[in-house]
Amino acid sequence: MFKSGFAAIIGRPNVGKSTLLNRVLGRKIAIMSDKPQTTRNKIQGVYTTDTAQIVFLDTPGLHKPKSKLGDFMVRTAVGALEGVDLVLWLVDATDPDDPGEKYVLDLLRGVHTPIFLLINKIDKIKKEECLPLIDRYRRLHEFAEIVPISALEGTNVDRLLELMTSYLPEGPLYYPPGHVTDHPESFVCAELIREKVLHLTREEVPHSIAVVVEEMKTGENGVVVVRATIYTERESQKGILIGKGGAMLKEIGRLARLEMEQLFGSKMFLDLWVKVKKDWRNSEAALRSFGYRPEAR
Repeated sequence: MFKSGFAAIIGRPNVGKSTLLNRVLGRKIAIMSDKPQTTRNKIQGVYTTDTAQIVFLDTPGLHKPKSKLGDFMVRTAVGALEGVDLVLWLVDATDPDDPGEKYVLDLLRGVHTPIFLLINKIDKIKKEECLPLIDRYRRLHEFAEIVPISALEGTNVDRLLELMTSYLPEGPLYYPPGHVTDHPESFVCAELIREKVLHLTREEVPHSIAVVVEEMKTGENGVVVVRATIYTERESQKGILIGKGGAMLKEIGRLARLEMEQLFGSKMFLDLWVKVKKDWRNSEAALRSFGYRPEAR
């Protein structure tokens, strides 16, 4: 009997949703950063064994939106709760008093799908603190399962996958074996560039950028050519991204290219540009042109 289904990963910003997805898949498809609201789109990852296939939906962190981009992110996360077979709610073991948890709980009370509570980052707390945390959350809601994990170190992730499989219905193979994500390579390249900006810049710059891959093709010599534009909202931010003598842009491109080469197993040529599009996060037209638009599963 082959089992299959869809599982939505939800939670507050920075609780480790993308880290968990990458851990399950054994490779990186979702970018990671210590800055909140790193994930903007619904990222789909496919985990397949001989007996089961789980399609994971990694969603943006649930937060109070301050722009139309923020509204899109929250709608994307909430929309992922519809039509799935399992919901995985990640919480941070080091921050059990996050006031935003009440908002997430209110959302979950209207969900009839089995909900797993995943207490993440247990590698950062003492062992004796884990049981009281489980008891605390058990009193808040009737969860199908409560699983303490470390997405970073992989603790209990195999056990989580076994439990998830036991809850899945009998079903088809939605994607062929070896298929890991439904996003095109150009999307992955754009996300890797954005990740490097998140790591290398500070203050208001990271949340003000969007990356668009204008062209991706393989040359006659086998080198994959990627031409991409980093959009930001102000000239001052453009100056930060380019850096003195172009140093910052060169470093962003170097780090992104190295990771692309590792991911795709090909030599890459990355051509980066920076342009200003004022207040794009509040422009419906800009959001759509940058790929931030609702998608039906």
